Amino acid sequence: MKLILTRPEKDARPLADKLRDLGHDPCIVPLLEIVPRQGTAVPPENWQAVCITSANGLSNARLLAGLQDVPLLCVGPQSLAAARTAGFARASAHGGDVEGLTAHIAAHLTPRDGPLLYLSGAATSGDLEGRLRACGFNVTRVMAYDAVSTTPDDLLHAVTGADAVMLYSPRTAKLWLEQVEKARITAHVRKLIHVCLSPAVANTLPQDWHKVVAAMPDEKAMLAVLETLERGRKQE
Repeated sequence: MKLILTRPEKDARPLADKLRDLGHDPCIVPLLEIVPRQGTAVPPENWQAVCITSANGLSNARLLAGLQDVPLLCVGPQSLAAARTAGFARASAHGGDVEGLTAHIAAHLTPRDGPLLYLSGAATSGDLEGRLRACGFNVTRVMAYDAVSTTPDDLLHAVTGADAVMLYSPRTAKLWLEQVEKARITAHVRKLIHVCLSPAVANTLPQDWHKVVAAMPDEKAMLAVLETLERGRKQE
């Protein structure tokens, strides 16, 4: 299948390689650009753990000095790989999303053992900070980057011949809808299958668009959706 990948370039490249290995034809159409924030700093604390909900939480290398010996908790395999690349030897992934990571932290960490550092973007979904505070944790959120919206050069060209679009966040789904309407190609896009990470992503799109939601909010489940779609195409 020809698949449109809407993630930021850096995130989309390894996914594209994986999809090619599976026999698909990926086309990277980034709707966001990750820009490290300037002027931010991590307060000196005896951190119990560092938390991220996206691999981009580690994109601002200036903030990571002195943190690599602290346990790092993230939501999935891509974030885990980024953490290990950044030198976090005590990194682990749990839950698959913000709710699952919160549940893991609440079950395995204790507020009295120290504060938590949350490295995030300026815009987030799921409110990890609020969820952890509700569990009694002292959380410091440091905004490490901004996810800046971008405009694709030729969206009609990317859409032509495509079978599906992969959408990983409600914000990306909203931007996708905005760009499609701006380019006046809604009629083309309505025919595509929108593979969505979660119900929240799918609910951002018009009701009459073709949407399929992954069973779990992770890349493995997204790839399983593609496998099912491909199998159905071959049986037609």
